[in-house]
Amino acid sequence: MERYAVSRGVVLRAFQVLRRSGDAEPVPGGRWRVTRPGDAVHRRPLEERIAAVIADERLIVGAPFPSASALATRFGVSRPTVTKALDKLEAAGVLASGGQGKVRTVRAVPNREERS
Repeated sequence: MERYAVSRGVVLRAFQVLRRSGDAEPVPGGRWRVTRPGDAVHRRPLEERIAAVIADERLIVGAPFPSASALATRFGVSRPTVTKALDKLEAAGVLASGGQGKVRTVRAVPNREERS
């Protein structure tokens, strides 16, 4: 708004036009995301997609979990974003952290109902 010296109302109307044409969509928190043709849009929260790694790779309790850097590359997001999702999984009891510089391990295998 500041860059182009327009009001918030003008910006919101522009996003509504982009939404109708399929070029933008609202996201939680009152923000908007520009959609690009061919880009896959993941609607599930990142922590759910990361928890699915346990089932996809058939990990068992006590197995080492992929690093935040490896997951960031896999999901196409930043490492701090992955770290926040991993912290949520640790709080939920799905992963166990060995501390800074240590490998995270699987603490519990989520069942399908928990992931859907």
